[in-house]
Amino acid sequence: MGFLVTPCREMIPEEVALVERMKAEPFALVGVNSDSRENFDKEYAKSGMTWRSAMQGTTSGPIPTLWNVGGWPTLYLIDAQGKIRQKYVGSPGKKTIESEIEKLIDEAKAAKKQ
Repeated sequence: MGFLVTPCREMIPEEVALVERMKAEPFALVGVNSDSRENFDKEYAKSGMTWRSAMQGTTSGPIPTLWNVGGWPTLYLIDAQGKIRQKYVGSPGKKTIESEIEKLIDEAKAAKKQ
C-alpha cells in the first residue's frame, strides 16, 4: 500500500521541483506529515522529497493544533524574520506560491545587503 492520492500528495512533484530550483536561495520547505511512520518511511524516498517533515501520525496532533491547521494541505509562507506572511488552505497553485516565495527571497536578499 502506498500513499493515497490526496491534494497534499498531488503537490509533491511541484514541491520537489521548487526545492531543487531554490536550493541556492535563502529558502526552506518544511512539512508536517499526518501519515503513520511506517507508511511515510516507505514512500518518502520514492516521492523525491528531500525536505524535513515533522511526523504527527494524525491530523490533530500538537503541530496541527498549535498552527490552527483546519485542512490539508495548509501552507504557511514565513519570512526571514519568522513572521507568517501568507496562509493557504488547499493548494494556492504553482504560479501563486512561486511568486510569493520569490518576493520573500528578494526581501531577504535586500535586507542582508543593508
